[in-house]
Amino acid sequence: MAVFTPVSLDDLIDWMPQFNLGKPLAIKGIASGIENSNFFLTTETGEYVLTIFEKLTFAQLPFYLHLMRHLAERGVLVPVPVANHQGEIIHSLHGKPASIVTKLEGSSQMSPEPVHCAEVGAMLAKMHLAGQDFGIRQPNLRAIDWWQATTPVVLPYIPESQQHLLRAEMHAQEAFAASQIYHQLPKGPVHADLFRNNVMFDGERLTGFFDFYFAGCDTWLFDVAVTVNDWCIDLESGALDEPRVRALLDAYHAVRPFNEAEKQGWRTMLQAGALRFWLSRLYDFYMPRKAEMLTPHDPTHFERILRQRIEHPVPVLY
Repeated sequence: MAVFTPVSLDDLIDWMPQFNLGKPLAIKGIASGIENSNFFLTTETGEYVLTIFEKLTFAQLPFYLHLMRHLAERGVLVPVPVANHQGEIIHSLHGKPASIVTKLEGSSQMSPEPVHCAEVGAMLAKMHLAGQDFGIRQPNLRAIDWWQATTPVVLPYIPESQQHLLRAEMHAQEAFAASQIYHQLPKGPVHADLFRNNVMFDGERLTGFFDFYFAGCDTWLFDVAVTVNDWCIDLESGALDEPRVRALLDAYHAVRPFNEAEKQGWRTMLQAGALRFWLSRLYDFYMPRKAEMLTPHDPTHFERILRQRIEHPVPVLY
């Protein structure tokens, strides 16, 4: 989503004829995010999003792109990958994997109300159910194995109080991952990054989820926790806003009811959702990569959220 690999209209003249999209008319880099090179692409047939993948490989990409197609075919509002004349949806541009997907209408809702959170909760549950019969299985690449590998990398850069918090939370999450409760949590494909800027709205109507490139197979509860930790909080303090939490959870539960293990693991999973993004932001902050338009996120935002989840009561799951 930052631009690591620039693309110009001249680059597309010989590349675009493999699609039924007409001639390219304009291309503009997208500044937000830090993983891939994303562009708004305008052609004679409409507007699309072009992505060049900077970390994901040709071997890994079928999971993400075919998952999007699978969900779209089942009525989940997501971008649809564009196939070329040979029916392929994974392409090569500048020697790297690339894709074109349809552009969703609307805009991101950065100041959500309970009505927006309810829309997100219902669609997230629908997405989880729709992914149950998806035939490709790929783990969440930013799950506990990644946390364990990344923790010793970032520890030398942070002060003692943060080191203590990180070590203590990793110990808690490792114990939870080994517990009977954890192994009773329903699992399947998850978005794993469903922040406000990855959902589009037209007024109060949700028009789609996008940016599935952190997706993987994990517990559905982790996906809910990540989503609540962004959609249902006060951004300054990280504290949960109960009306928004209630709206999202109730709407989700109405589509896909939570089980008893999920209710017992809810607080710990909220902490897991905060830990995952605190760790990734620490890593990106202290080990930055060069890119055009790259703006690293503030790690302290998710440190505050993690401390809030540990120190304060959380609304019950249902």
